[in-house]
Amino acid sequence: MSVTGMLGKKIGMTQIFDDAGVVHPVTVIKVGPCVITQLKTQAKDGYDAAQIGLVEFVKASKINKPMTGHFAKSDAPPVRELREVGIESASGSNTEGEDQVKAGDRILVDIFDGEKFVDIIGKSKGRGFAGVVRRHGFGGGPKSHGHMFQIQGSIGASSFPSRVFPGQRMPGHFGDAQITVRNLRIRGIDLEDGLLLVEGAVPGPRQGTILISKAKNPPRERRGFAGAGTLDPLKASKKASPSKKK
Repeated sequence: MSVTGMLGKKIGMTQIFDDAGVVHPVTVIKVGPCVITQLKTQAKDGYDAAQIGLVEFVKASKINKPMTGHFAKSDAPPVRELREVGIESASGSNTEGEDQVKAGDRILVDIFDGEKFVDIIGKSKGRGFAGVVRRHGFGGGPKSHGHMFQIQGSIGASSFPSRVFPGQRMPGHFGDAQITVRNLRIRGIDLEDGLLLVEGAVPGPRQGTILISKAKNPPRERRGFAGAGTLDPLKASKKASPSKKK
């Protein structure tokens, strides 16, 4: 048995080349190490999960007494970030054994070894109060004489219903929201330094804390036509069919 996710820090973006010479933009993530601080069970809590924490330097004086006692139960070091992740069984059974996870165990990046895709949850950059052009991508008004670079008019509601509908696209707080990006392809794993390279962008600033988990619904790998390499299957079937000329 093992956990399905880990906490990590976003390092930044770079690019790598594959064997065919194609460039791929990747995000470098420092994954873990993490420690299991508590196990949730079906009998006691109503569901199976593991509470994990990101192991990093934290002064003991910064941890209050309730959390100090919580960490002491699992003999875990004090941590600042806590998340819950799922538990999976490789054999399909949840019987206790040598591979049973328990509180106090360390988790490393090797749990993603052999995986192709991951889901990442992070908090986007906070951009403060923003207008509709930046927040929602509005085009703005005409930039000719007399228009003052703005859109004139109401938002639609007049004497009835005399209120603003929820979800109306208006200026307001932009960013600083939880964002989930699914099915990012793993381009490389460094087991010694605990680094994970995923293709594409990851929400959040540099050194921001993110949750990396195994993909829940990974995409199906595309398969070429049998024995034809990259040949289009539809065109190949048309050429193989007998002609209808009389």
